[in-house]
Amino acid sequence: MTARARPANGIHIGISGWRYPPWRGRFYPSGMPQREELAFASRMLPTIELNGSFYSLQRPTAYEQWRDQTPDDFVFAVKGSRYITHMLRLDDVRVPLANFFASGVLALGAKLGPVLWQLPPQLRYEPDRIERFLKLLPRTGRAAAALARRHDERVDGRRWLKAPASLAIRHAMEVRHDSFVDPAFIAQLRRHGVALVVADTAGRWPLIEDITADFVYVRLHGDKKLYASGYGEAALDRWAARIRAWRLGRQVRDAHLASPDAKVGRGRRQVFCYFDNDMKVYAPFDAASLADRLGVRTGMG
Repeated sequence: MTARARPANGIHIGISGWRYPPWRGRFYPSGMPQREELAFASRMLPTIELNGSFYSLQRPTAYEQWRDQTPDDFVFAVKGSRYITHMLRLDDVRVPLANFFASGVLALGAKLGPVLWQLPPQLRYEPDRIERFLKLLPRTGRAAAALARRHDERVDGRRWLKAPASLAIRHAMEVRHDSFVDPAFIAQLRRHGVALVVADTAGRWPLIEDITADFVYVRLHGDKKLYASGYGEAALDRWAARIRAWRLGRQVRDAHLASPDAKVGRGRRQVFCYFDNDMKVYAPFDAASLADRLGVRTGMG
């Protein structure tokens, strides 16, 4: 470890998850206890996407531990519950949303970055369904805590209901059905200030690069093979150029757009970028290589 990782100029480059057995002895030092892996990873890279929250409701004690094991300026993105997105398909989700925010997410405090809502590939764009969901999403700590207090018995005895009132709660949506390549969807996200996730999925699902919020959220799942291939020098250069443009409030000329309205508005934007090509241990090293191109300090030399 040469220097602790730090974001630079509003650019956050990191990894999706950190607990992967194949990373042990390659990214993590041989013999490192599993309980120390987050502390190590959070000093290598300045942000991590929490994905355990996608599979099940976590506990406040877990979020407190993750918060306390990481540096003061570290940021977590948190993946929203698949119960909401995949099982209920965004319908009748007020109480499940309350349970999600009561489960401990707010214990991250100032380390809480964007909340990611990944939709299933089978879910088509239905404006009314999306609108109902977007209207439910809390945008401040005060609103999130108020929503959390409407939880049901699933989180009784394991709830966290407080948050700084002024805490900004940002949301990003990742779509996986071609019907979302629709100007109406882009306009809808812009009205609600929700970021459309720029998702590179080796061509499996739509790559849409419309800017819809005051921040940009990028997920890099694999350049040639989903979850399994790394990013070469040319690909990393290309993504670095895009992130620089988005950070400065500009759009790239060759953007894959769903809307003819390519205006992104003035002003600098924060950018959050996560590598999810974890299968062959590419993710942390690709993240470090991209971070180096963008002047983001990592602890990986």
